[in-house]
Amino acid sequence: QVQLVESGGGLVQAGGSLRLSCAASERTFDIYSMGWFRQAQGKDREFVASVTRSGSWTYYADSVKGRFTVSRDNAKNTLYLQMNILKPEDTAVYYCAADASVILTTTPKYWGQGTQVTVSS
Repeated sequence: QVQLVESGGGLVQAGGSLRLSCAASERTFDIYSMGWFRQAQGKDREFVASVTRSGSWTYYADSVKGRFTVSRDNAKNTLYLQMNILKPEDTAVYYCAADASVILTTTPKYWGQGTQVTVSS
C-alpha cells in the first residue's frame, strides 16, 4: 500500500500562488495514476486535476483550468499542484490521490491526509 503525504498548504491572498506537493512512499511512475481532489466547508469533495500513469496526459476541472498545473517528478516520486491566480472559492482541504490505473477515477484507492489552503480576499 502506497502512502501519500501532502504539504505546501497555507494562507495566501487572492491573486497569489501556492504549490502543493504529494510525496509517495514508493515508485509511482508507470504504476499509479495520480491527482488532486478538494473539499470546501459544507461541500462535497470534488475533482481538481490528475495525470495519467505514464505522465503523458493531464486533466483539469473547468473551475481551475488555465490557473492550476499538475505535474509529477518521477525521480522523487512526488506529485505537484501549482496553483496560480488563486480565488477565495479555491479555499478547501486539498487531497492527493492515487490508483493503479491508467487514468485516475472518481474513487481512487489511496489518499493522503489533506492539506488546508485558505485564500483571503
